[in-house]
Parts: sequence; C-alpha cells; structure tokens
Amino acid sequence: MDPKLDDNSDSSLRLAEAQEGRHIGNITSERPTSTVESTSKRLQQDIQLSQIEPPSPTNQLSNSEAPRRSLTNVRGQDGNESNTPADVERSEAPAPSVRSTVTLALYISHFLSTWNARLFEFGAVLFLASIYPDTLRPMSIYALVRSAAAIAFSPPIGRYIDRSNRLSAVRVSIVGQRFSVVVSCIILYFMETLRLTTRVKTAFLSLVIILACSEKLAFVLNTVAVERDWVVVITDGREDALRVINARMRRIDLFCKLIGPLVISFIDAASTKIAALVTLGMSLVSVFIEYFCIARVYTLVPSLHRHPTVPPAQAHLPTTSPTTPTLLRRLRALSLSLRHALPLRFYFTHRTLLPSLCLSLLYLTVLSFSAHMTAFLLSVPGWTAAVVGGARAAAAVAELSATWVAPRLMARVGPLRAGIWCAAWLMAWVGVGVGMFWGKERLVVATGGLVAGVGMSRLGLWGFDLCMQVIIQEEVEAPHRGAFSAVEAALQNLFELCSYASTIAWARPDQFRWPVLMSAVAVYLAGGLYATFLRKRRGHLVHNPMKSMGCIPREL
Repeated sequence: MDPKLDDNSDSSLRLAEAQEGRHIGNITSERPTSTVESTSKRLQQDIQLSQIEPPSPTNQLSNSEAPRRSLTNVRGQDGNESNTPADVERSEAPAPSVRSTVTLALYISHFLSTWNARLFEFGAVLFLASIYPDTLRPMSIYALVRSAAAIAFSPPIGRYIDRSNRLSAVRVSIVGQRFSVVVSCIILYFMETLRLTTRVKTAFLSLVIILACSEKLAFVLNTVAVERDWVVVITDGREDALRVINARMRRIDLFCKLIGPLVISFIDAASTKIAALVTLGMSLVSVFIEYFCIARVYTLVPSLHRHPTVPPAQAHLPTTSPTTPTLLRRLRALSLSLRHALPLRFYFTHRTLLPSLCLSLLYLTVLSFSAHMTAFLLSVPGWTAAVVGGARAAAAVAELSATWVAPRLMARVGPLRAGIWCAAWLMAWVGVGVGMFWGKERLVVATGGLVAGVGMSRLGLWGFDLCMQVIIQEEVEAPHRGAFSAVEAALQNLFELCSYASTIAWARPDQFRWPVLMSAVAVYLAGGLYATFLRKRRGHLVHNPMKSMGCIPREL
C-alpha cells in the first residue's frame, strides 16, 4: 500500500501500527506489565478519582439516603482511628461541597428556633410566678405535664418525621411553635393584667399548659428533623462536615441557653407585661425569617427532596397460603406490621443503643446550673446571686470551649476514642466535685469544690454529647432516623423528670447530697456503658504501645 495515500482511515491505521511497533520495539527496555496489572492500575486510579470528586447531582439523592457505613469500616482493623494533621487543620472548615449559603440559612433557622424556645421556656416560668406569687403548684404542674407530653408523644413524632416530606415536617414544627407561643403570651398577658375569678384563671392555666405541650412537641419535631436528618443529608454523611456543623449548631444551642434566660429576666425585672409582649413579638417576627431560611436550605439541597417509599413494615409482611382464613391472615399481617413499626423495639435492638442510652442517662442529673443547683447554692451562706452568676458564666465558657475542642479531638482520634476521652474527663471532675462535697465538713468549702468540679466537667459533658451525636448520625439508617432520635428524646425527658422528682423527694438543702450522689452514679453508669460499647466495637479500650511499635503481634 502506498504510504502517500490521502485516505484518512488508512493514515490513521498506519499511524496506530507505527505507534504499536515503537511500543513493541521498546518493550525490552521496560519492565513487563501484564494486561491484568494495567487494568488493575486503571481501576485504582478511577477509584481514587471517584473519592476525590464530589458526588454528582444525579446520584446525590441515592448517596444521602443510603445507610451510612459503620465507623468500624472506616478505621483500621486494629481499631486505630487517628487521622493526619491535615485532617485536624480542616476540622473547623466545612467540606467543599457544603455551600456557605446552605449552612448560613441552616444556622439562622436553628438559631431562631432555639432562641424562641429558650426564651419562652424560661419566660413562662417567670410569668406564672408573677401570676401565682403565693404558690409553686401551678409551675410544678406546668413543668410536669409538659415533660410528660414529650415522653408520651415523641415516638409518634419520630414516625411522622420518617414518613413525611422533610420540608412539610419542619414547617409544621415552625408554625406549631410560633402559634403556641403567641397564644400563650396573649393568655398570660391577660392573666397578669385582668382580675379574673379563680375558675376563669384555672381554665386559662389549663389552656396555657396544653399550648406548652404543643410547643414542646413542635420543638422536639424541629430538633430531631434538623439535627438528626437534615444535617446528615446536607453533609452526605461525611464525618468532617458533620463535626463542623454539629459543633456550630451546639454552640448556638449553648449561647441561646445562656443568653436567652438572662435577656428575658432583665425585661421581666422591669415589667412582666412587657416581657410577655416582647416574647410574643419575637415569635411573630421570627416565624417568617425561619420559614424562608429552611425553605432556602431545602431548595439548595436536592437530596432533601424525599421520594415516597414503601414502609418497612410492608416489606416484611408474612406470606400466607390462599387457604388461610381471611381474618387470620389479617391478624398475622397486623401483628408483624406493629412489630416492625414500633420505634421502641427498633431503638432497643439497634447497634447504637448504648451510645444513645449513655447520652440520655446524663439528663438524670442535678449537677448543672439549672433550677435544682441554683436554688441550693442560694441557700448556702456566702453564695449570693452575683457569685452564682459568676460560677454559671465560668461553666458556660467551659461548655462553649467543648464545641471547639471536641471537633479537633474527633479529627485526631475519631469519634469513638474521642468519646471515651471526654467521658473520662467528665467522670474525673464529677468524682472530684462530689468527693469534696461529701468529704468536707464546712459547707462553704464543700459547695465550692462541688461547683468547681461541675464547672470543669462541662467540657467533657458537651464533648461527649458531640461525639455521640456523630456516631448516631453515621450509623442510624436513613428511613429510621426520626423514630430512633425521637425515642432518645423521650428517654431524655424521662430522666430529666426523674431528676426533678429527686429534688421533690429530698427537698431540704441539707438533703441535696443525695440527688448529687444519684447524679454521680448516673454519670459513671453512662461511662461504664459506653466503655462496654467501645470494648465490643474495637476489641480494646486502650492501645497497647508495644503493639503499635510492632513488638507484639496484633493478633495477641
């Protein structure tokens, strides 16, 4: 064939043959590479490129809804979870694919929801104290029924979150919170302003309690949906992004928990009526901003658009013979459906039961600067309101510092090991504080030791909280996040209610040591349960340095 032909196909063929000939001529000087090895290299390069590149919008929905990989699968076989220094440096920066506009709208919505909830939670107690100055019974009934409603109705809320459209569920929570707060403030304002008969006042109080239950349930709905479902989908389950967003949202929670009661207290000191109107006005204004921000997040993250799926119960219905009586088939189907649908059964058989239960147990405590401990401190000679306020501010610094320390610790050693470190810090300082409280005869010194221990333990407490949240977010399957987290919220309210019951049983200040001891037992029980979980998951609690250096085989 003439090499000067102008046919493009012949030229291409000849060029390919020439290149192949050069390759064959040079093969003797190169290392032999088999076809299998070259294919393996190409596959490895493709896998690396797929891990570097962010997920495309077409498969983002399926990736976000798939069950998250277990923490043990992303660690080494020996349980080593340490990351590189570069991971630690990136621990405070969101993942590149999480847009700043998404996180900003998410933070604004979360701040408004938490701020209004904390403002009303503390403000309602102040309003009732002003309306009923001679008795604590209305406030006690109010708090008791509100907590009981959260315990009883949180599991159904979890099922509602799992089965409904994400945006619709959160919008229901926003409107439910704001409506309950606005109507409650109007009623409380009239109860404070008008002279009402006892029967009318009792009717108004009943209505306020019902609205408070509605507000609490709406807050649980919003918290579970956003923190345990939306955040996981937005970050696509990446641990680095989860650490950052969880820490910043917890920082918002702690800020609102500290500043909200102070703001409404200052306003209430001037006028209870003005305080009720301010709470009402903030709720009315924030509802539109919060509504818009959460819709903005939903629009910018397509993976949040949940598609209807077959309920898990229907996928496991028993197969019955056509000759089986109709009533018996229906009873069997109903029995199995209820067994698969009950959130309690799913919760108590899940592999992350122990981390969630440990986190819930920490609510069984009086070792915090809440109503229990504040009332006791004010009864101790020398502990004025200014001193208690200073101690509470110092504890708040430790709490906020946990939102910076915990993400860096998890980036260094992983959430599993970071959890046991935070639990050890918590147990150590609780032990110091409780030991001094029981061991010192002088009440002022004993109380100072207790306050110091509790203040220092807050760093470990909220660090442990963040670690457990990452573990639960990564390991709970997408179709059951709401049900699992709602049962956890119910247990938290149950244990919190038990802490109030302990101060009712031991009501005198000289009996406060028994609720303190009960709280310490709960802390150590939580730490022991988590150690058990970690031992089963990793095979050990502490790394053997001889194994790390290779002196002892890892099989031993």
